[in-house]
Amino acid sequence: MRKRLGAILDTAAVFRYHRSRIREYGAGSPGALGWLPDGQQIRFEVLAQIGDLAHCSVLDVGCGYADLYSFLKQRFAGVQYTGIEQMPELLALAEARHGPATDLLLRSGDFLRMPLPRSDYVLASGSLNYRNRAPHFIQQAIECLFASCRQGLGFNLLNWEPPGGGPLTAYDPAVIVAFCQTLAPKVKLIEGYRDGDFTVYMYR
Repeated sequence: MRKRLGAILDTAAVFRYHRSRIREYGAGSPGALGWLPDGQQIRFEVLAQIGDLAHCSVLDVGCGYADLYSFLKQRFAGVQYTGIEQMPELLALAEARHGPATDLLLRSGDFLRMPLPRSDYVLASGSLNYRNRAPHFIQQAIECLFASCRQGLGFNLLNWEPPGGGPLTAYDPAVIVAFCQTLAPKVKLIEGYRDGDFTVYMYR
C-alpha cells in the first residue's frame, strides 16, 4: 500500500510539472515537455545515432507529443514507431498532430507498469529524468526497457539538477554506465553535446 501510494504521488508530481509548463509555454511546445527547442532536437540527434534505424521497429517510452516520430520518419525509411505516454493531454495532441498512419501506434499508459512490445530499438528521451521514491528506480527502469529491445536501448539523463526543475533529478554517468555493463555486452556513453546531459547506448 505504501509503495503504491508513493508511485501515485510521484506520478502526480510529474503531471503537475507538465501541466504548469503547458500553461506557461503552450500546449504542443517543447517547453511544455521541459525542453528548449534546440535541446529537444540535439537529444533526438544523439539518440538516433544508436544505429541504422531504417526498417526497424522503434519504441519511444514517455513519448510526449511523439515529436520523435516525425524526426525519425524524415531520416530513416520504413521505421515502425510505437509511442507510449501516460498524460492524456500529451497523448491527445500527439494523436491529433500525427493522425492515423500505418507506421505509427500510440498507446496510453505508464511504460514501467505495463507489458511493452518487443522492439528492435527502445528509446527514452527525458522520460527517466523524474525523481522517484523507489530506491532502485533507475536500475529497475533500465533493466525493464533493455529487456524489451532486440538490438539496443538508448536513453538520456541529466547529470545536474536544474534550478526550479520540479520533479527532475540527476545521475552520475559513471554509476549508470557501471550498472548498464552488468546487463549488456556493449555499452557506450555519449557526453559533451549539451551541458548537464548525457546519453547511454546499450546493445545486445
